[in-house]
Amino acid sequence: MKASIGFLGLGAMGFGMAKHLRRAGYTLHVSAHRNREPVDHLVSGGAVEYPDAASLAEVCDVIVLCLPNSEVVWSVLNEMEDGMHGGQILIDTGTSSLSATRKVQRRLTALGIDFAEAPLAGGAGQAEAGKLGALVGSDPDTFNAIEPILETFCASIQHFGGVGAGGRAKMVNNYMVFGIAALVHEAFHLADEAGVDWAKLYDAVIRGSADSGVFRRIIGNAIKSDYRGYIFNVAGAHKDMRYITEMMDEFGLRTPLSEEILKKFRDAEEQGYGDLYISEILRPDVRKERGGV
Repeated sequence: MKASIGFLGLGAMGFGMAKHLRRAGYTLHVSAHRNREPVDHLVSGGAVEYPDAASLAEVCDVIVLCLPNSEVVWSVLNEMEDGMHGGQILIDTGTSSLSATRKVQRRLTALGIDFAEAPLAGGAGQAEAGKLGALVGSDPDTFNAIEPILETFCASIQHFGGVGAGGRAKMVNNYMVFGIAALVHEAFHLADEAGVDWAKLYDAVIRGSADSGVFRRIIGNAIKSDYRGYIFNVAGAHKDMRYITEMMDEFGLRTPLSEEILKKFRDAEEQGYGDLYISEILRPDVRKERGGV
């Protein structure tokens, strides 16, 4: 019999993931936070709604979290704890700090609950298509139990080792993403100031070794005056870079480059651009307001 799954965090990504779980025949339990639309849609398709996280947790074999940061994960755990019980599995699919992940693991172990961290590569589009990538950290038995669940919304599932290993891999991935994004911002701001045609330059770049998925999502859309091509906001990039540099500190590997990338997104958020997508930093009006990128 398929596991009974609770899902908390029905934002743009979580909604797509939850729809795939329901289509795969899992009994799905949900609870509304702010936006009722995804909950109403899932309930109309057979999901069961609960008034709060604790009552949801009481009836689930597996609980999936898709939440924005470590602080929210901890807050939701506080809400759920009275309803949780031994033998359950909790899967955190968000990008959390390594120290927070260890803290969550200790708390769940004391409750007799198995824990897997499975931060995801991809965004809302990949979630809707069921083509996310999961970078999993858990013990082998827990991984075997959750792999069929992850398969409903993931095209790639990699088990990197015990709890923490998935998060470390995700940090490395995201460091490359934000580093490339920062370089693309500076390079194409320079191109604009130097009078280099963006469309012609884009066509040249995609045929050479500077091409990348990040580059195509930012500039491939910008040359069509669409600066919302990379669907990940500045505040999220700042948060992830904080977690990345914290990990680098654990290994004594923080560098001037990591400091500059962290500063770039921290400054942009502090200047009031936190809700913008990272690709919107290249908008002409934003560059003018900020005096550059």
